[in-house]
Amino acid sequence: MNFADKTIGVLALQGDYSLHERQIIALGAKVRQVRLPRDLEGIDALIMPGGESTTMDILIDRFGLREPLATFGAIKPIYGTCAGMILLARNIERNQAGVKTLGLIDIDVARNDYGRQIYSFEEEIEADFHGEKKRFLGGFIRAPRVTRVGPAVTVLARFQDWPVLVEQNKILAATFHSELESDTTLLEYFFVHFLLDRADTKRILDG
Repeated sequence: MNFADKTIGVLALQGDYSLHERQIIALGAKVRQVRLPRDLEGIDALIMPGGESTTMDILIDRFGLREPLATFGAIKPIYGTCAGMILLARNIERNQAGVKTLGLIDIDVARNDYGRQIYSFEEEIEADFHGEKKRFLGGFIRAPRVTRVGPAVTVLARFQDWPVLVEQNKILAATFHSELESDTTLLEYFFVHFLLDRADTKRILDG
């Protein structure tokens, strides 16, 4: 698969954005760090990484990114992991920190609901990519729990019966980190199903 003509933005305000950059480069696409609204211009998709959602929320407002991110996500693909998922969600339960979400995917989440940092763990995830089963490792680090899934949301993977990988329209969101490993299975799914047109997707899947 050749993604050399694709430029992927990575929200680089805080968090583990460098690990996402490494995987993007491994798949042959170009990377652009996004810190200001102008950085969204001309990119094909955006990744919102894990990190600290309260800090990221503050910085999104400080750099004037809230409206541009919402506009971008309405027309182009976004993939959010952990804190990125929190910011993409419709609603945050017990939101004492007052984090403001973008509301781009119709889910509710509970922050840090899999436990504090010391309870972090790694688990093999089995995803159903529309009939194609794939396995890869996911790192749960102060991970959010998806507590409600809207009717238009597709659940691609579960862990202990809880949704952990979901999609709606052009938005993909994971409670876990998959960028900690060299395995690019999940990122490849995002590229193929969200970036390519239908003819290209069919050609790649048919081999």
